Amino acid sequence: QVQLVESGGGLVQAGGSLRLSCAASGRTFRSYVMGWFRQAPGKEREFVAAISWSGGSTYYADSVKGRFTISRDNAKNTVSLQMNSLKPEDTAVYYCAARIDYGLGYTANEYDYWGQGTQVTVSS
Repeated sequence: QVQLVESGGGLVQAGGSLRLSCAASGRTFRSYVMGWFRQAPGKEREFVAAISWSGGSTYYADSVKGRFTISRDNAKNTVSLQMNSLKPEDTAVYYCAARIDYGLGYTANEYDYWGQGTQVTVSS
């Protein structure tokens, strides 16, 4: 079992930056693939980024590639999402998720544990 708590959301102008963090409980954090997803009002939850247990492999949705960076610190049980050049269409609730199985996961149903989410609002 792992518990995930996101932080760092807020209101930012278009072109600005935010850094989201996710703190995980449990001694087996380093064995989980970690991901970030987002959900805008009236839309399905969508994949944003994922990172392997070692941090050596990452994968991004095309919509955020080159603007967002996912990273993790296994010593501190945290995963982060640095978001630059934010756009109004990035507005959503952002969720941190953990996956038990091997391999990066790209869909919500591949992840086993979820945080409560943090709101990101980008104004134009």
